[in-house]
Amino acid sequence: MVVELISVGTEILMGNIVNTNAAYLAEQVNSMGLVCYYQTTVGDNEQRLTETVKTAMGRANILILSGGLGPTKDDLTKEVCAKVCGKELVEDKAWRQTIKEYFTKRGLKLTDNNWKQAMVPEGSIVLDNPNGTAPGIIIETEKNTLILLPGPPNELIPMFKASVVPYLQKKQEAIMVSQTVKIVGIGESAAAEMIDDLYEKQSNPTIATYAKVGEVHLRVTAKAEDEKKARKLLKPVIKELKNRFNEHIFTTDPEVTLEQSIVDLLVDNALTVSTVESCSGGLVAGRLINVPGVSEVFKMGHITYSNKAKRKIIGVKRSTLEKYGAVSEQVAAEMAKGGFGLSKADVTVSVTGIAGPDGGSETKPVGLVYIGCCVKGKTTVKEYHFSGNRAKIREATVAAALVLMRECVLEYISEVTFGKKEKR
Repeated sequence: MVVELISVGTEILMGNIVNTNAAYLAEQVNSMGLVCYYQTTVGDNEQRLTETVKTAMGRANILILSGGLGPTKDDLTKEVCAKVCGKELVEDKAWRQTIKEYFTKRGLKLTDNNWKQAMVPEGSIVLDNPNGTAPGIIIETEKNTLILLPGPPNELIPMFKASVVPYLQKKQEAIMVSQTVKIVGIGESAAAEMIDDLYEKQSNPTIATYAKVGEVHLRVTAKAEDEKKARKLLKPVIKELKNRFNEHIFTTDPEVTLEQSIVDLLVDNALTVSTVESCSGGLVAGRLINVPGVSEVFKMGHITYSNKAKRKIIGVKRSTLEKYGAVSEQVAAEMAKGGFGLSKADVTVSVTGIAGPDGGSETKPVGLVYIGCCVKGKTTVKEYHFSGNRAKIREATVAAALVLMRECVLEYISEVTFGKKEKR
């Protein structure tokens, strides 16, 4: 089946918001084995939206539209799609009650235009939206299926997972099942080279490589008549990838982030963590704190941007700063050790670098970063050279800090485990 994605909203065309919905939907559609040849973004204009929908209906079986389901006059997606499909809008009494309860529960004032969201094309399938007041809508015609989703990602993504995926799977003769292997510590080209032979002989399942900041994701997809058979096809390939990448794999769950895996590792081994950051400005701590349950392991974080802060708070020696400079292996080491002693955490990560665009020199260019990690008193420091603008350098720095922390913790766990075995 051929799918076309249509993003509705003048704010997207104007660049006021980033269209993350299109990226998410494209990835999901592809993982299900559906074909997508076109993506279109159209503003809140009835004529242009009508033309866009008609064109898409002529070249795709399934249209997935996001946005334009709100209560205001410029929210036209539902109205345009109903008109193009020759459907009248009728009130869905159950959804009207849902809207009423939504506002009452939150103590919000319900205005007349909110009832607009209770109107749906006759004969359509209404999709539940526990996170908002706009229901999802599926309109089925003789040749096409139009799936209308709300624009906010926190509404679209849960709705797509809960309602649209099962609906699309029922329409397919065969289903596609994917599993993602996420790895760190190996670049995309090196990872691809390690599985060259698997690429050459692949047919079903297939492997696709995706580079993320500091990570490489290998998505393995199998096609079969049901999920059980598809997962059976996936099993030996996933096993082979685990054999080849072993400790570089931090998860095979698409929902688990690198920081989640690290927090889980710390919790499982009863280890605590602290951070001392300069150029990253607290972003490492921020990534960790994003994880629910991190309070079990996270003790404290310090942003020691100035040399004075490095000396007064963390205890970096004045002589070290004067001799080697704030951006140096020696200062990164003292930051990690100082944070370790101050916080009494088992693991401390330190970051110092030049994020730019100014401040670089011939010997210490923009993008030079030193990251330290102290685990139970043992300190490791690595030198990195990142490129790009200030935001890109900081983003890459945070990813590298998490990867180094994971490596150092795994090394410590391995040493402890090996030591216990030796004593036996």
